[in-house]
Amino acid sequence: MPEIAVVYYSDKTGEAPALEWLLTQPPKVQDKFEFVIEQLEQRGGTLARPYAAPLRDKIYELRVRWQQVNYRLLYFFHGNVAAVLAHGCTKEDKVDDADIDRAVARRALFLKDPAGHTYGE
Repeated sequence: MPEIAVVYYSDKTGEAPALEWLLTQPPKVQDKFEFVIEQLEQRGGTLARPYAAPLRDKIYELRVRWQQVNYRLLYFFHGNVAAVLAHGCTKEDKVDDADIDRAVARRALFLKDPAGHTYGE
């Protein structure tokens, strides 16, 4: 199985909302996401719970838990790319519908112009 490239969705201003959110989280959460993202790169669509799970509308979640809080990065697959679209954070086990809807909308924008919506430093 080929490795997956993980990229971040970029809005029209060039900002990557999910990445910016991730960089504001506690270092322990960032470390856990670094591990889970490496797993996603290596295992792609075969990555499953407890690290990843499908949500709806071709959106998946990367799952991290720390101090009774569930942290989520929402992504989708586009060929050999996993594009991280949005984030979520909750004390419940369910991702907010609004967060999934935001990811679905960003997925549609990404699909229209992948290069224009891929974050680059």
